[in-house]
Amino acid sequence: MKRILIAEDNDSNYILMTYILKNHYEFDRARNGQEAVEMVAKGGFDLVLMDIKMPVMDGLEATKVIKEKHPDLPIIALTANAFDSDRQLALEAGCDDFLSKPVSSESCLKTIRKFVNE
Repeated sequence: MKRILIAEDNDSNYILMTYILKNHYEFDRARNGQEAVEMVAKGGFDLVLMDIKMPVMDGLEATKVIKEKHPDLPIIALTANAFDSDRQLALEAGCDDFLSKPVSSESCLKTIRKFVNE
């Protein structure tokens, strides 16, 4: 089964993501961008769902660091900021796609499937 890293500091958002993913993927959680960088460095993930606004290191900075060493690892930005400028910043940081919160199960799984072949 494919493994996804959920980088999300908010418990309720994390619980929603686990509900969406539980029957389709294995997953782990990073509570901030620094944890995400460290966990990806250890390996074993097929995709990262990256919250943008997190403590310690935000999702944009974490994405840049991860993409330097793992350019082929898909990263999907997850943010409550749905403005075009936010999408542009996420893509410029290296995110491969962008989902706005609150995300629907259907759009989340469809977006993940674009990058992770079962």
